[in-house]
Amino acid sequence: MIIAASFLEQVRHVIGSILLGFANVAFTGSLLLSFALVGAVVMLSKRRPKDAPLSWGQAMFAAMYVTFTLFWFFGVVPDRWLNYAQGSLGMRSDAILAGPGSTGWFKNIPVVISKSTIADIVTTVIYGVGFTLTVSLWALWQKRGQAVTEEIETSPYGRPLVKA
Repeated sequence: MIIAASFLEQVRHVIGSILLGFANVAFTGSLLLSFALVGAVVMLSKRRPKDAPLSWGQAMFAAMYVTFTLFWFFGVVPDRWLNYAQGSLGMRSDAILAGPGSTGWFKNIPVVISKSTIADIVTTVIYGVGFTLTVSLWALWQKRGQAVTEEIETSPYGRPLVKA
């Protein structure tokens, strides 16, 4: 089934559909909650000293929090996007954008690109952002408390010495 008459109209429809994905309360809410969970880790990493003792209860809560955040970002957010894309946005495999069966500019290429393919690419980008955030947060947490300051030589009166 071909939804738009020309390739440019189809691309405009797909980009508009992706942007309309943020109008869905379930997808946008799950995405905002995942970023709030990540923000809490960033804020805590700035406040918690590196050598602070950790109780058993704190360690269990931290493990539960990390597991829930990973489940949320790698499970719930992509699921909400795919449900919305395949449902309300109509990004199905029978809506062909390019390849055999399309009416656009790229109807002669041997690869079929459907709107479902675009929805899957957006899902892959969501997973990529999640993986990048996970690695970045682990690095941030491991390097907390390691402030790099350059000591400037001072005079006996406490003023910085500047070399000309």
